Amino acid sequence: QVQLVESGGGLVQPGGSLRFSCKASGSIFTIYAMGWYRQAPGKQRELVARITSGGSTYYSDSVKGRFTISRDNAENTVSLQMSSLKPEDTAVYYCYADIASIRGGVPVDYWGQGTQVTVSS
Repeated sequence: QVQLVESGGGLVQPGGSLRFSCKASGSIFTIYAMGWYRQAPGKQRELVARITSGGSTYYSDSVKGRFTISRDNAENTVSLQMSSLKPEDTAVYYCYADIASIRGGVPVDYWGQGTQVTVSS
């Protein structure tokens, strides 16, 4: 069994900053990609940022230059630093991780519980 537990998030004014973290625990042999999705009311879930085990990153165009993703492989954590926040960043943010629980196992996507971010004055 694998669990992803998120921390951080909350209410922030436009132009402000927030930082999330997500820690994976349980039956973990290898963690491949980790990242963050978000879902705003009435919209589809979208990929915000992703980072591979080697540190290669991807950002959606809507957050590029404002958000920074990082990970600590020793601690099985991924973090998202969000700056210059806009009202359109308001959403529930979900971390995910592609995890193989045994040597040679097929990676499975696991998800955090979701964290609300509200950007409003």
